[in-house]
Amino acid sequence: MSDSKPLMATRLLSALGPLIALGVVVLLFGVADHFQEYGGKFLTHANFQRISVNTATVAVAALGMTLIIIAGGIDLSAGTALALSATVLAHGLKEGYSPPLAIGCCLLTGCACGLLNGVLISSLRMIPFIVTLGTMSVYLGIAKQIARETTVRPDRYTQVPVWLRDFLSTRTEALHFGLPLGVWVALVLSLLVGFVLKYTVFSRHVFALGSNESTARLCGISVTRTKIAVYTLAGLFVGLGGLFQFSRLSVGNPTSGLGMELQIIAAVVIGGGSLSGGSGTVLGTLAGAAIMSVIQSGCTQLGINNPMQDIILGGIILVAVFVDQLRHRPHR
Repeated sequence: MSDSKPLMATRLLSALGPLIALGVVVLLFGVADHFQEYGGKFLTHANFQRISVNTATVAVAALGMTLIIIAGGIDLSAGTALALSATVLAHGLKEGYSPPLAIGCCLLTGCACGLLNGVLISSLRMIPFIVTLGTMSVYLGIAKQIARETTVRPDRYTQVPVWLRDFLSTRTEALHFGLPLGVWVALVLSLLVGFVLKYTVFSRHVFALGSNESTARLCGISVTRTKIAVYTLAGLFVGLGGLFQFSRLSVGNPTSGLGMELQIIAAVVIGGGSLSGGSGTVLGTLAGAAIMSVIQSGCTQLGINNPMQDIILGGIILVAVFVDQLRHRPHR
């Protein structure tokens, strides 16, 4: 019984760690901005709205990546698959498809990308890193083919519906209870994924797969089916991320997803997800995505250039991975 209290305290600290880190980052930038000559703009409602919009796209795609990382996998193609989904949506609208049909094609594209990754990883029994490194280039090439190596630009006022233009807009008339509709959708999706991870048999299979694949197989879990389901479901969230990205840009740019996979993976890792598999939370992922947006916004407010922002973010990722290694190091 004496060991249970320290264990519970450790678990609580692990769960709340990303939120504490987010609070510290917000506080540091808030204080630094306050002492600027023209400061006082960081801790404002308008800036909070902008941060929430920047967080939403990465966070939605990162929900699927959370499932993948818990299952012991990785997906380097998430960024280009997201851009491919957005390009398909833009192409559909430009060709005169109805908005529901174009959005359906966008989501199906994300699912198809995830399904292909899952099938290749399961059937070829190759390392997910290698498989998704290859499909990353494949999806980029397909997006370029669809866009004919240019940017797809549907007419913003005649072909893009008003609700989609306003989905992530911070204009006053586009807000719902102080935030854009897309941010609320991202929060609802987070609650759904959190429910799945907490209360379903599928989540137990996912955690078991990430903890020890051989043991999961011996326990009667269908490893192949579970992997395919995880990657396909993650693909659906990538497709939703494509919808979010199109709403922000109003165009389909095949190369807009390059490098985005690093932000998506970083959100999960910064949020406490283990690259070794078997651990990760929705709350941590949201906090990780928010930390990156806060850093970007704070650095912009302080006049810190992009290279320094990348260095700061890279340092935070290294610290997060180091902490994860400490947590999983065997105790002697």
